[in-house]
Amino acid sequence: MLREMSMNAKINAIAATILMLAAPVVPAAAYAQCRATSPDFTIALIELYTSEGCDSCPPADRWFSKMALGPTTARSATLAFHVDYWDRLGWRDRFGNAAFTARQHEEVQRQRGGFAYTPQVLIAGRDFAPWREPAQPEAAIAAANARPPKATIELSAQTRGARAAEVELSVRVPEARDRANARVHVALVQSALVSDVGAGENAGKRLSHDHVVREWRAGLKPDAKGEVREHVSFALPADTGPLAIVAFAENAATGDVLQALTLPLCAP
Repeated sequence: MLREMSMNAKINAIAATILMLAAPVVPAAAYAQCRATSPDFTIALIELYTSEGCDSCPPADRWFSKMALGPTTARSATLAFHVDYWDRLGWRDRFGNAAFTARQHEEVQRQRGGFAYTPQVLIAGRDFAPWREPAQPEAAIAAANARPPKATIELSAQTRGARAAEVELSVRVPEARDRANARVHVALVQSALVSDVGAGENAGKRLSHDHVVREWRAGLKPDAKGEVREHVSFALPADTGPLAIVAFAENAATGDVLQALTLPLCAP
C-alpha cells in the first residue's frame, strides 16, 4: 500500500512539474521556425478510432476535440483514425481509410484478447476504455509522461503553396534492444472539420472533428545505428482547418510508444 501511494505521489509530482514546464517544451519561437524537438519525457500518444457512420461516435469525437485542443496539448499527441468498416451501412465517411482499419486491427492483435470497436481510444498503445470518466485521461497521460523516452524525434515542416507539405524527419532510437522492432509513423492531421451526414445512423447530423489523420506514412524502420532520416511530402487537403504533423516511434511487436511529437504546419 505504501509502495502504491509512493508511486502515485511520484507520478503526480512529475505531472505537476511537466505542467509548469509545458510552455517551454516547444516554445513559440520553435513554431515560428517550423521546427520542434521531443522533450525529455514521453509524450502520451492518444488514438481515437471513429467513424461518421457510427451513432455512438459523436460523443467521443467531442471529447477528443477537447483533448486535442485543450491543456494537455504539450503532453500528448492526438490522432483520430476514421475506419472504413462502417461505410457499408449507408454512409461513406469521407475521412475513412482501409489503412486506418488495418492499424486498428494490428493494435488489437498486439494486445492479445482485445477486439476492434468504435469509438475506441488508445493511450500509449493500450486500450483505454475509461475515457468517459471525469478524472480521465489525466492519470494515464501523467503515467506516460513519467516514463523516460526511448527515442528522440526532430521535425521540420512547412507548406509549399496550397498543394503540399514538406516534412523533414529525424528519429534516433539509442538503445539496441529497442531498435529491432522500432517503427516510425508520420501523419498529416487537420482540425476544425465539419460534415453534414446524409444517411446511416447519424443521418441529419452535423459532425465536427479535430486532429483527423488526412495523410499517413507508416512503417519507417531505423537503420543499424537506430536512426531514421526521411523527407516526406504530403498533399494538402482541400478542406480549410489547422494542419499539423504528428510523428511517433513505437515497438511494432508490443505497441509500446517510444516517443511522439506534434508540430503545427508553418506557411512558407
